[in-house]
Amino acid sequence: MNTAVIGQKIPTHSAEWSAVSSMALCVVVLIASEFMPVSLLTPIATDLGISEGRAGQAISISGLFAVLTSLLNTPLTGHIDRKKVLLAFTLLLAISGTIVTLATRGMFFMAGRALLGVAIGGFWSMLTATVMRLVPANSVAKGLALINGGNALAATVAAPMGSFFGQYIGWRGAFFIVVPLGVLAFVWQWLSIPIMRAERSTRSSNPFKLLRRPQVALGMAGIMFLFMGQFAVFTYLRPFLENITGISVNLLSFVLLLLGASGLLGTFFIGTLLQRRLYAHLIAIPLSMAVIAGMLIVLGHSTFAVAILLAAWGLVATPAPVAWGLWLSKTLPEDAEVGGGLMVATIQLAVTLGAGLGGALFDEVGWWSPFAFGVLLLAGSAILAWAAQRQARSLEPRKNSSHLPMSSLAQP
Repeated sequence: MNTAVIGQKIPTHSAEWSAVSSMALCVVVLIASEFMPVSLLTPIATDLGISEGRAGQAISISGLFAVLTSLLNTPLTGHIDRKKVLLAFTLLLAISGTIVTLATRGMFFMAGRALLGVAIGGFWSMLTATVMRLVPANSVAKGLALINGGNALAATVAAPMGSFFGQYIGWRGAFFIVVPLGVLAFVWQWLSIPIMRAERSTRSSNPFKLLRRPQVALGMAGIMFLFMGQFAVFTYLRPFLENITGISVNLLSFVLLLLGASGLLGTFFIGTLLQRRLYAHLIAIPLSMAVIAGMLIVLGHSTFAVAILLAAWGLVATPAPVAWGLWLSKTLPEDAEVGGGLMVATIQLAVTLGAGLGGALFDEVGWWSPFAFGVLLLAGSAILAWAAQRQARSLEPRKNSSHLPMSSLAQP
């Protein structure tokens, strides 16, 4: 258990899982807040007197600030009690929701979204390192799965929830719902997370220096390709389902709900599966996604086949962050927070590039092209994960030899 700070009280079993659960609640609110504008762009634009395109930038601006914060968090706050830093980001979440709710001009709306990006980047960058300090090493995968379950749940319900509440209490009321939930997460974390003094380290807090290690560079490249491929496909599912598969709006909601539900199921089981053969899963997940994306191109006109394929997509794609989070905890046990910042920045950049390039292909080449692009990227992710595994194995003899007795090292 990587919590060994002298004089620090190690939490009990029930207390540590209460702390992890409080973080899972915060993740639900963060992700719901991030994707809420998707279903509310029209009323937001009308009320604030801005274009729908500018209102849509509310998502990209939060992503931009998330990238910057994830990279700068540890260098700027690494000397501060980690509990205080987590609480600060959670408080920013509640403040951003309040600003967005009360915004009367587009500038204030964007300012609230920028604060949300700071909260997202800072909180996510600390997740893996914090879980490593809260739970035993053999429970890290379970802790990450619990938190990612909150991520999957929020991503599934954010857009329909925003649309539903926006219809009855307006877009401002829909956004305000996250504020008391953010306050609840703040209070729960304050009560359950133990003091986590900053660990003194002679290591650099510059995340880019980690890329000098081949295993880390290969892993981060694998993460980049995975999320680029995922969002090159995922972002354009709705026009694909409506125009190619030809399903109704009601059936569309059911298919997307099926995708989300299967993602929750996959997240529930992944914590146990990852206890053995981690790299096998890091390779199998993108390979499976590549096969599914390819089959969507071939079987895109069959409603039944598409529904089954998207359920399988959710089952294997949603748990992917858990697998890579566990890889991070094993590869960078002493640099998990700095590495977490680099990983979050990589994912945010990959999502932006995947969706952007996929959209350009969708418009210029045809509906099938972002799916084919996704297949290539996902296959590349599997190859990079395999290369990272080879690199990790090449380091094992050195680690083992460093533990041999001097007498054996002296033998010819």
